[in-house]
Amino acid sequence: MVYAYYSHLTEAQKRIYRRSDRVTSLPFPEAESVRETVMALAETLRREDRAEVEALARRLIGAMTARFRVTPLQVAILEVRPSSHWGELHGLYTPAERGKPPRVTLWMRTAKRRQVVKFKTFLRTLIHELCHHLDYELLRLGDSFHTEGFYKRESSLLHQVLGDETAPVAPVTGSRRA
Repeated sequence: MVYAYYSHLTEAQKRIYRRSDRVTSLPFPEAESVRETVMALAETLRREDRAEVEALARRLIGAMTARFRVTPLQVAILEVRPSSHWGELHGLYTPAERGKPPRVTLWMRTAKRRQVVKFKTFLRTLIHELCHHLDYELLRLGDSFHTEGFYKRESSLLHQVLGDETAPVAPVTGSRRA
């Protein structure tokens, strides 16, 4: 499936887009090892403890980047989502640049009502931002586009960390996994 913005990409970007679209899952080695952290994250989010949510999100992302053998990510959890006429920003991935490490930023409260976001929404957003990092570091795509393959990889990881063993996970090709 090709999204509408595809026609505005350069030929090099289109090649990256098509490569991204072909990778539909990411097998996560020993996914069960992070489930305790995932469940603790759910409980801590319900308690609205921003500092502890950040600590657990760091632990989860740290474990995942270690298992995938990619550069560690900095993780920041902030309070209220930024918003404008375009909507609310849920999360943001910032690649490494000028000596600064790559970073994931998430917000735990909605902009309008300032309610804590639902756990699965929070976790999906965290994994979504991790997937951008994996596009660069694991799959070596050179860019990270929202393709159908990207969203399938996101869902694949989400199902694995939640323990949904019914979700299909195909082997990754073209990665630098050891």
